[in-house]
This record gives sequence, C-alpha cells and structure tokens, in this order.
Amino acid sequence: MKTTLSILLLLINVVGFSVSAQEKTKKELKQERELKKQNEIKALIDSQNFVFEAQKATPQGGRLLQLDYNTYFLKFKADSTTCDLPFFGRAYNIGYNGDGGIKFEGKPENVKVETKKNSTILKATVKGKSDVYDLLFSIYYNGSTTLSVSSNNRAPINYDGIIYAPKTAEKK
Repeated sequence: MKTTLSILLLLINVVGFSVSAQEKTKKELKQERELKKQNEIKALIDSQNFVFEAQKATPQGGRLLQLDYNTYFLKFKADSTTCDLPFFGRAYNIGYNGDGGIKFEGKPENVKVETKKNSTILKATVKGKSDVYDLLFSIYYNGSTTLSVSSNNRAPINYDGIIYAPKTAEKK
C-alpha cells in the first residue's frame, strides 16, 4: 500500500511539474512580444515603407511641444515621401503666404541605413519644390522614433513619435 501511494504521489508530481514547465512565465511572454515588435520594425526599415507619426516637437533652442495625435506625419517610401509636419523656429527664406509647416513631396535620395545595438539610423535627402530636406531617423526597436529635419531655409527641428506600417489604403 505504501509503495502504491508513493508511486501515485510521484506520478502526480511529475505530471504537475511537466504541465507547469510548459506554461510560459510573464517574463518569457514579454520577451516574445518584444522580439516580435523588433522583427516588425526591422521589416519596416528593410522595406523602406513606413509612416512616422509625430507626437512631440523640439525646435532648435526651444522647448518640447506636445502635438495633436494623428495629425502630423511623414510617409516614407523608397520611391516617394510625403510630409506634413508643423514648424516652430527660425525660417530664413520663406514666402509670405506660406502655411508655416514643413510640407513636401519628393523622392528620397542618398538613403543610408546604419544598424546599431538597440536602434537603426536611416538618413535620406528629399528635394521638395522650394527646398531640400535632410531627414535623420533614429528608430528604436520598440517603434519609438526621433526624426531630425534640416533644410536650407529653416533652422533644424526634431520630432519624437512612432513608426508603423502604412494602412492598406496608404500602401498604393
């Protein structure tokens, strides 16, 4: 009877241990989510097809400004880039009837991608109708991104935000 009871307890412990060993801990689940997000961000960078959504702006010598969400963006594609970002700072040579923001469309040139430990740096130059824009993206693997925009006619400005895949309608 003792032997049967001890064997039964041993079997219960083994079965219980194997079930608990198969369940993933919160830490493992979090690591899997982070790895999945890293792979998604890396795929966006490799395809050079993503949308940057600006959430904060920091003009040169200025203070951090919170922006309206879902309003300001830069759609980056390998063959065309569209930008609609606000501008705060010094402008050197802008027409009187300008809207004050950074708005342009053009094809990115001199695109360079540099991978670092926790981020990727993407540099590109885009020629708009009346200016040339140098873009510097610092993209982190959680999706957060800093965009620095320099041009001939304006002081440099930085934007903090996120990148994501374009929606189906935007991909065309």
